[in-house]
Amino acid sequence: MITLKGNIVYLRALEPEDLEFVYAIENDESIWEMSNTQTPYSRFLIRQYLENAHQDIYEAKQLRLAICKNDDSEAIGLIDLFDFDPRNQRAGVGIVIKDHEHRSLGFGKESLELLINYCFEQLQLHQLYANIGTENTPSINLFTNFGFQCIGIKKDWNRIRNSYEDEGLYQLINPTNK
Repeated sequence: MITLKGNIVYLRALEPEDLEFVYAIENDESIWEMSNTQTPYSRFLIRQYLENAHQDIYEAKQLRLAICKNDDSEAIGLIDLFDFDPRNQRAGVGIVIKDHEHRSLGFGKESLELLINYCFEQLQLHQLYANIGTENTPSINLFTNFGFQCIGIKKDWNRIRNSYEDEGLYQLINPTNK
């Protein structure tokens, strides 16, 4: 089991007890636009996902970890590696802090730092990337704070309500693995 600990948060593998938390995030329509979700998920499907969450990143090509405050085992967010490509040593990163009262308190920042270190030191990845809507200033600030650079804008990429919005592609090259 993976456990990554910082000063204020730790990242842990998903557990069956996280069913309701993951269900709430996956069915929160306010964040669907960031995750390209279009339909609700049932508890049945999420339970099946959690039963298979033990799969190795090399097998599943993704890794989802719960973000927890150091003094609590309750998840406050999720951080994901997706599109894991071991041949080219890269993966995408996504992060969500569920409740507004937990945002802008450093939880996302420390979680991203822990994940970047894990990816570059343990997985020996060459690069990470993130897809961020150009209007999502908090996420842009979070990722650029760690050296992610916008390498391109995908015009009219996401349909949000009745209009199209651009999405930036942000990339971080491992400075020790060139």
